[in-house]
Amino acid sequence: MLTDMETAVATDDSDDGVVGELAAVAEARRALTRREEVAVRRARHTGLTWAEIGTLLGVTKQTIHRKYRKVG
Repeated sequence: MLTDMETAVATDDSDDGVVGELAAVAEARRALTRREEVAVRRARHTGLTWAEIGTLLGVTKQTIHRKYRKVG
């Protein structure tokens, strides 16, 4: 299912593969965001600190806490 933007781009671009690839990247981002949120929630429920989670994800504890403080 194409969004209005994808449809508009597809009509202007003869290479529909590019539109499909960008749509796939967008879906992969959404899936990864959901996966990260679940993993962070599970990590907090098992007792990991914000600092430990941040280290494992390659960001600071402040960044991960700011992003997921409502999660756990």
